[in-house]
Parts: sequence; structure tokens; C-alpha cells
Amino acid sequence: MSEDLLRSVDSGVLTITINRPQRMNAFGVSASRELAALITEADADPGIRVVVITGQGRAFCTGADLAGEPATPQEALDSVNSYVRAIASASIPVIAEVNGPCAGMAVGLALACDLVFMAEDAYFLLPFVGIGLIPDAGTTALVPGVVGRTRAMGMALLGNRVYGPEALASGMVTAVHPDAELDGAVADAAAQLAAGPRDAIAATKRAVNAATLDRLDGALQRETAAQVELLESDDHREGVAAMLGKRRPAFAR
Repeated sequence: MSEDLLRSVDSGVLTITINRPQRMNAFGVSASRELAALITEADADPGIRVVVITGQGRAFCTGADLAGEPATPQEALDSVNSYVRAIASASIPVIAEVNGPCAGMAVGLALACDLVFMAEDAYFLLPFVGIGLIPDAGTTALVPGVVGRTRAMGMALLGNRVYGPEALASGMVTAVHPDAELDGAVADAAAQLAAGPRDAIAATKRAVNAATLDRLDGALQRETAAQVELLESDDHREGVAAMLGKRRPAFAR
């Protein structure tokens, strides 16, 4: 296992910590694949009852590492989709502990989880259009599925940030806590689930997901098809250059 993801197990709870604080926990293809594998392996391990995903330092995850390892657009999208699908298909519950900014593909990572605990000053952000891209990681289904089409469009088209209290009011998260109380709240929920009836919890997750995530796979396919083209576009190159140069982009289209 790479150092990009830290793994610890305690009393049936696997905690996966995204460990790239120098990049605000943005990560690339290898870590995406590794995250999917860790979730799949945990689901097959009778000693693991719950997975918690969080970030090291002051961020949860700020999306894809644009300056990271080389990969084709298809490889990048497939790696992201792999962990979204792994979370949704796992029989054990997966908890997102959103301890800080959560942007880009990380919004899909968090919202694919079964429970989402968020720090008060953390926020969700979909910055894709600003760099000439489409929201991915299932967010075109996951976000409107909980906040509605109009609010989701505000996030996707205008890049509106959604902070903890608003995220709770809109149904995006399970609970919001002050920073100092977040770890304890997540630990309590994980302990309750780890001590619960595994078969009943798995059946509940399957039933709820079947009723609410029926559009997720189609969203992943549509996002991938569009994103593969957009990642090669002049507008995306200009958007990234402008972001890295801290200037306003001049899009051609």
C-alpha cells in the first residue's frame, strides 16, 4: 500500500485516511484504484464491519491531482468510477468524515458513502465548469438526488460552495459537528454499526440503494463519455493554466 492512503483497523472499523496534506489531499489514478481495492477487500473480510474515509490535515480531499501521475482521460475516469462503485456495492456501511474542504471528485466520494459526517466549517464544491469540465464521480446523480435539480445546478454551473450547516439543511449529510467533536461523533456511529447485525445492515443498505441510486451507473457512463472529450479540450487546458496562474480564464467557446 502506498503512503497516499493510511489504513488502520480498530474493533472492526477500518479507517482509510487520505494522506496527501501537501496537496490538500488531492490524489491521482493509483490512489483511486487503491481506495477501491481497500473497500472491496474490507467488504470481503469478516473482521471488518465498517469503513470510515477521512482526510489528513485540514482538508478532506480537493479532488484530482492535476499535477500528478500521467494517465489517459479514460484511465483517470475509470479509476474514479471504481471507488464510487466499490462504495455503493459494498455490503458493509461506509462513512465519510468530511473534516475540511471537499471538492471535485471528492464530492462524489463523500456522497456515495452511506453516512456523511461533516465539520461545521467544511464545504462541498463542484469547480468543474471553471476548468472546462463536467462534474464527475457520479455527482450529476448524487447531488441532485439529495438537494434537487435547481440547487445542484447552482453548485455545478456557478461553483456555489455548500458549508456544513447548509449541507445538513439540504439533506446532503447525516450530521454536522464542530471540528473538535467530529472524530468522536464518527467513532460513536462506527462503533454502533460495528456492533450491529451485519446481515440486517447489509440488507438495509441494498434496499435503500436500489431505491435511490438506480441512476448512478448511467450517470457515471455519461460523465465518463463527456469528460474524456473535455479533458482534451482547449478550454480545459486554458482553465487549468488560469487556475495554476491564479488568473481569470479566457475560454475559446
